[in-house]
Amino acid sequence: MISTKAAVRQSLLDARRSLPASRPLLEAARATECVLLARRVALYVSMGPEPQTGSLIDWLLAADHEVLLPILYADNDLGWGLAPGAADLVPGRLGLSEPRVDLGPEAIATADLVICPALAVDRTGVRLGRGGGSYDRALARVPAGVPVWAAVYDTEIFDHLPSDPHDRPVHAALTPSGLIRLT
Repeated sequence: MISTKAAVRQSLLDARRSLPASRPLLEAARATECVLLARRVALYVSMGPEPQTGSLIDWLLAADHEVLLPILYADNDLGWGLAPGAADLVPGRLGLSEPRVDLGPEAIATADLVICPALAVDRTGVRLGRGGGSYDRALARVPAGVPVWAAVYDTEIFDHLPSDPHDRPVHAALTPSGLIRLT
């Protein structure tokens, strides 16, 4: 299964690199009641060809929501810190931008909504990440009932993706054109 996941992952990365300039997720997120009601949102700072989160983070902060951003540890687990604003982030591992203060790995359990990166999702909620397992570990700490969404492009939603027992499902796909609920 791992070789299949690796091949799918590489194909998706290649396709993503050929996409035109990324559209932000802001308008699609603002149109959902769940985002409007969430007091604290766990999100991530997008990089390269990922669906853009910068304007969403800025809007959430301006609207008095708290935003948790990941801090990548040496063992690929994730800690979380409150976003002070994009200008106040510091360089982290693997070129990531991170908050200065680490609240620890359990902080994700305080989020009312989690929006995580993905290369693709399928209609059953299988999320395909980059293969490090960071988000699968983090999502295991999210309490039952908290919505977990994967940020992807509309073309990155499939009927079936390969999965492993440790993969954590997501409830919806947030795309630049809207939220798509998964079963």
